Amino acid sequence: MRKVVTTILTVAIIAALVFTGCTSQGSNLSRIKKAGVLKVGADTTYPPFEWINTQTGKPQGFDVDLANLIAKKLGVKAEIISTSWDGIIPALKAGKFDVIISAMTITNERKKEIDFSDPYYDSGQIIAVRKDNTTIHSPEDLSGKVVGVQTGTTGEIAAKKIKGAIIKEYPDIQYAFTDLEKGRIDAVINDFPVSAYYAKGHPDVKLVGKLFTKEQYGIALRKNETDLKEAINKILKEIKSDGEYDQIFEKWFGKKPED
Repeated sequence: MRKVVTTILTVAIIAALVFTGCTSQGSNLSRIKKAGVLKVGADTTYPPFEWINTQTGKPQGFDVDLANLIAKKLGVKAEIISTSWDGIIPALKAGKFDVIISAMTITNERKKEIDFSDPYYDSGQIIAVRKDNTTIHSPEDLSGKVVGVQTGTTGEIAAKKIKGAIIKEYPDIQYAFTDLEKGRIDAVINDFPVSAYYAKGHPDVKLVGKLFTKEQYGIALRKNETDLKEAINKILKEIKSDGEYDQIFEKWFGKKPED
C-alpha cells in the first residue's frame, strides 16, 4: 500500500511540476485573452509618458496610449495599475500585473530579473538646471554640485558615475525638479523627453549640454513568457510599419525625426 501511495504521490508531483513548467513557459497570453484584460504596471508620475489627469483621475500619456493600442491588437482592454518605481519590478515578478510599460530602460542588470520586448523608444540622460545658471554645461561641471535623481533609475546610475557630484535621491522625479526650482539642488539628471516636457511648462528650468547616455525603452515581462513577448514584438513591428506608432508619438512629442 505504501508503494502504491508513494507511486501516486510521485506521479502527482511530476504532474504538478510539468503543469508549473508549462505555466511559466508562457500560458499568460491565453489567460490574458480569456480574462479580456492586459494588466499594465506604470509609475504614473512621469509625464509625458504616464501620469494621472487631475480632472478625470485617469492615467494618460504616451505609454498609456501605447498600452491601450497593444491591448486592442491583442483583442483585450488595458488596465493601468499605478505602482511606485522602486517596487515596480518586484510587483511584476509577484504577478501584480502582466507587463510594465513605463519608460523603462533596457539594461543588462534588469535583464537578470526580467525580460524585455524589442525597444520601442530611444532616449538618454540630460542635465537640467535653473534658467539663471551659467556655470553648468556638461557632466564635468557637476563636481561639487548637488544633483537630483529618481531612485532606481538609469539617471541615478549615470549621476553616480560623475566624479565629485553629490547625489540626492527622490522617489518621484517631480520632487527633484521642484527642489531645483527652489534652489535646494543645483541640477537634475533625468531622461531627456521627460525633462524636456517639464522644462517646456516651467520657464525657470532649462536643459544644458547634450544627451550623455544612449538608452532604449522596452516593455518588461516576467521571464519565460515567450508567447506574450512574441505577440507584443509582432504588434510593435506592425504599428511602426503602418504609422499607428507615429501617430501616438506625434501626439505627445511632435513629428518623429527621420531614422
